Amino acid sequence: MSTSSRPRMARYAWGVLVVTVLAIAAGYGWVAWSKGGPGDGLYSRLWQPDKVFGYWHPVRFYGYEGPMSGRFEGPQCVECHSALTPGVVADWRASRHATPKDGKTVYCDSCHGNDHAKLRMPDKTVCGGCHATQHAQFQDERRFGFPSHALATERAVDAPHFVDKPKAEVTACLQCHSVASKCDSCHTRHLFSAAEARRPEACITCHSGPPHPDDETFFASAHGKRYLAEGDKWDWSKPLAKGNYKAPTCAYCHMSGGKHQVADKTIWKFGLQEVNPLTSGNQVRRTQWVAMCSDCHDAEWSRQQLAGLDAERKRAWPLLYAAERELKGLRSDGLLHPTADERPPYPLDKPGALFARERIGYFEGQSSAFYNVSPIERDYFEMWYFDNLGAYKGAAHGAPDAVARGHEKMNTALENIKQKAQTLRQQDKPPAAAPWWAEGEYTGHNKEHN
Repeated sequence: MSTSSRPRMARYAWGVLVVTVLAIAAGYGWVAWSKGGPGDGLYSRLWQPDKVFGYWHPVRFYGYEGPMSGRFEGPQCVECHSALTPGVVADWRASRHATPKDGKTVYCDSCHGNDHAKLRMPDKTVCGGCHATQHAQFQDERRFGFPSHALATERAVDAPHFVDKPKAEVTACLQCHSVASKCDSCHTRHLFSAAEARRPEACITCHSGPPHPDDETFFASAHGKRYLAEGDKWDWSKPLAKGNYKAPTCAYCHMSGGKHQVADKTIWKFGLQEVNPLTSGNQVRRTQWVAMCSDCHDAEWSRQQLAGLDAERKRAWPLLYAAERELKGLRSDGLLHPTADERPPYPLDKPGALFARERIGYFEGQSSAFYNVSPIERDYFEMWYFDNLGAYKGAAHGAPDAVARGHEKMNTALENIKQKAQTLRQQDKPPAAAPWWAEGEYTGHNKEHN
């Protein structure tokens, strides 16, 4: 290299470095700006929150709008609310806040503040002021990524379809996803009972329904059946420790020892994503699971159950990928109907975008592409999101009938998708979609009310 070319190379290298730094700074700036609107998340400038969001994300949206003002001490709050909200006071009196072991009563103003005109709705940081260990454990769960409780709100408000759909509709989503923002999803206010949170009902309030049939598969298992038969007689005040319960429930396995994390043993990412189950991290998680199951079972038997879970996943992914290949083949040949430029744009996409295309598969956003799609795409969504997760949850919870049922449905769905694909290939090129497909009552409402 000549001496004269070296300064040019140095300037080029510095130029690339400066551009890279500026690009990263611009990216962070854009994210900060995007989150600075009246809503929340990456699309906060594009939607307005309903008042109920104050309960789902208190720090962001709650503001007291009642007629009361003045500063009050805890005993005064209790005296007044004994008449106004006696149920709330009754729960508080039954809680450890009212009769703590250290003798220091935790009154209303400890959590809500004592300025009635500026009352706050407590969130996880308020609880963390006293329960620092649990709060730190919960926050630390973020390092495991999605899905996890700690990132649940972020997962919802950062999704494109969240901003596109009517707020009354997605409020139901946040009712569960708000677990990331506050503690009363598991410990109902104002009792905040650990015994209450240890029971499976505290979990199945959210973990139920076709996408996450944890309730159905748990209650179909030997563990769940024993809980249904005897659980009302168990002493739920006991810690989640070996020997305290005749059969495990959700919290016993997923929050062992009371640790406030549920994502620290996720070998298969809750069935949502194919991963290498033998990574060093997953080997650690396998050891944790075997140790947990060994509270009651032989260690070798426990390892066999994990091997059964692996085998179920190895059977599931080829079925899902086969269906995905059928759809991608139809997309390549222009046979999906209506096409991406004929249907309402996927949330926040621009109509007629240059690179608009149908979203197929997990990594293209399949788990969100469930409306404004062609019938065969919807079939694949239900196969992936309902039948697949039903089989996985059955394998994870020890419900073999659910595994068999899920795989039977996946096989049936795959055959139906193949038949529909063959029919589409035998037809002439699909006709253009009618205008009503792209402009209907639903899409019009979204544009006006979000």
